[in-house]
Amino acid sequence: MVKKVLVLLSEWGYWGEELVAPLDVLDAAGYQVDFATPTGNRPVALPPSMDPTFVDPPLGRPVVSDEMAEKVKRIDNPQNPRLDSPITLSRWFPDRPYWSAEKAIRQWEAYYNAVDQAQADLVQYDALLIVGGSGPIIDLANNHRVHDLILGFYKMRKPIAAECYGVACLAFARDFNDRESIIRGKHVTGHCKEYDYLDGTGFMGTELNMGPPPYPLEYILQDATAPEGRYHGNFGKEISVIVDYPFVTGRSTADSQVTGQKLVEVLERGLTRYGW
Repeated sequence: MVKKVLVLLSEWGYWGEELVAPLDVLDAAGYQVDFATPTGNRPVALPPSMDPTFVDPPLGRPVVSDEMAEKVKRIDNPQNPRLDSPITLSRWFPDRPYWSAEKAIRQWEAYYNAVDQAQADLVQYDALLIVGGSGPIIDLANNHRVHDLILGFYKMRKPIAAECYGVACLAFARDFNDRESIIRGKHVTGHCKEYDYLDGTGFMGTELNMGPPPYPLEYILQDATAPEGRYHGNFGKEISVIVDYPFVTGRSTADSQVTGQKLVEVLERGLTRYGW
């Protein structure tokens, strides 16, 4: 049976290679891939991720090859239907009620029943991939529907891969009752402090320049994995990909292809540990 992967993207800008590189690997493996966004809008690549002349400030060098720039432009082209009509997460998973709502207990019962039904639909998928870029800071990291999606895969012990700022979603995905991070005691990587911009953290659909990112992801991951687990920045190494089943995490853009490769190895060979 053909394996099926759900790919979650931000609507506020994804980094091109962090979609294209693992997607190439999944396509080569013959997998079926579905795409999802928070409200069903077509995802858009961040312009620097299509520009081979763009010099990444923290690294001081270009990070987009000519070949990758063309690949990202092709998939980002509105004439390319592949990213059209993504699954709408807000229609699939329910909104969470306020405790102050009228008949709050009944609303919470309905919410949990709807979450159970939505999570049951995930049986059709073999894995989840959360694509990085700055966009996830806005609409994925603290999105409870995203958290419930992740928890659905987690409960079924299915692989969950995340890249760059997408890894923040794993730190915040918690059972609403015990509030404990699902990556507690796990080994992960993600956007390290040395890679943070001092200025220029931007998004699609707005002129907002946040300056530096609103939080240092490294510190969040350190705290979320403690005390038994660990965050691995691997600064100075070209590649940082960590597998600690069911999680596959990639630090940044350069790790995108290996993240896809390790996800395939998890699915095909039963890989449970890598990089630590």
